[in-house]
Amino acid sequence: MASRSATKAQPDPVRLNQLLCERVRKELKCQRLHTEYSVNPLQPVHTIARKPMSWHDNIEEPADEKFLNLIHHAALEPTKKYSEPQTESQEIGWNTKPLVRCLRTQIFAGFREVQPITVENIHVRK
Repeated sequence: MASRSATKAQPDPVRLNQLLCERVRKELKCQRLHTEYSVNPLQPVHTIARKPMSWHDNIEEPADEKFLNLIHHAALEPTKKYSEPQTESQEIGWNTKPLVRCLRTQIFAGFREVQPITVENIHVRK
């Protein structure tokens, strides 16, 4: 049995041109030229923030007082934002003011009993 490749003859140039034309027609049928471009609604859009230190971007935007007040209020500590603690962990240390007012001389004296000798020493040091 003879091999098939040896018996197969090369097509003539007319037949090659017909095959090429048929291939081009099939390719052109499947191709579309897209000239209108848009954002894919199924894909999320990742916005790129502007440079924070660029002066020319910040000149055009006026400062929004309501937004700035909201940001500054959010930055405050909880004791200044709320009148009462909001969570149980905030209850610890919420009241930081001492219940009994201490005299400044008592703080430096170390809460020792005032004797006539120590009173004289305090007056002598002043």
